[in-house]
Amino acid sequence: MTGGALSIDTVRRKVARRFRECGLGTPDLDARILVGHALGLDHAALMLAGQRRLAAAEIARIEALEARRLCREPVARITGTKEFWGLQFKITPDVLVPRPETETVVEEALAAVDRMGARSRALRIADLGVGSGAILIALLAELPNARAIGTDRDPAALVLARENARRLGVAERAAFVACDFGAAVAPHCDLVVTNPPYIRTDEIAELEPDVREFDPRSAIDGGLDGLAAYRAVADHARHILAPGAHLIAEIGKGQGGHVAALFAAAGFGGIRIVPDLAGISRVVAAVRNP
Repeated sequence: MTGGALSIDTVRRKVARRFRECGLGTPDLDARILVGHALGLDHAALMLAGQRRLAAAEIARIEALEARRLCREPVARITGTKEFWGLQFKITPDVLVPRPETETVVEEALAAVDRMGARSRALRIADLGVGSGAILIALLAELPNARAIGTDRDPAALVLARENARRLGVAERAAFVACDFGAAVAPHCDLVVTNPPYIRTDEIAELEPDVREFDPRSAIDGGLDGLAAYRAVADHARHILAPGAHLIAEIGKGQGGHVAALFAAAGFGGIRIVPDLAGISRVVAAVRNP
C-alpha cells in the first residue's frame, strides 16, 4: 500500500480485505478502528473524511498497525483502549482485555444488589483479581454510595486499575491492594465479584493466538484442572462476605457444575449458573450461608 494519492476509504477497504483474507473475525470493524486510531479520527469523523487523500506518513502509520493486527495482536491492545459497560478503559499488556461476556458478571451483581435493597444505599464490594478495574468501576458507576476494594497479585495491574478509576471518576470510592485474591480484605463485604484465571494449563497452547500470545499468563492459567483460583476465591469469600451476601464469579465453558460444587462445599447456598447472551454458562452466583 504505497503512494499518497489514496483516499481514507480506499485504504480502509484495502486493510479490511487483507484482514478478511487472513481469516480475522471482524475485518471491517478492525480496519475502521485501526485506520481511525492511526489518523486520530473517531467513527463519525472517519466517515466524513472518507475521500481525503492520505499523506505517505499517514499510510505508513496505518500499515504499522495493520501489521500488528495481522500478527493477531488484539485491536484493543493496539489502540490501548477498550469499551466495557459503556465506559472507556485504558488497557496495557499487564491485564486482560475486558470482554463483552464479562458484562454478565456486572449484570448479575446488580441483580443481587437489587434483591437486597436500593442501589442508593451504602455497600462494600470486593473485586478479587481486579485487572484493569473494569468490573469494579462498572459497579461503582451504577452504585453511587458503594465503596470497593480491588485486589491483584500484579502491582502493574493495580497501577492501571487506579488510573482507570481516576479517569472514570470513581477513585474516591475505590481502594486497591496487592494480595492473593481476598487474603488482605477485611470481613463484612456485601458483594464479592471475580473473573479469575480459569484456563487449564495444558489447554493454553491450544488457545487462539489473540489470547495465547498476548494475554498475561498469570491472568488466564487456572492450574492443572482450571479450578485453582476458585478454590482460593471460595475460601477467601467465605471469610470476607457477611452472611446473606453474594458471590458472583465468571467461569469458563463447562466449569459451572465444578465451581458450583466448590462454592457449596465452602458454605454457600442459593447457587445459580447463569448464561451469557450467547447461551454459554458464564457466571456462578452464590449466597454466603449464615
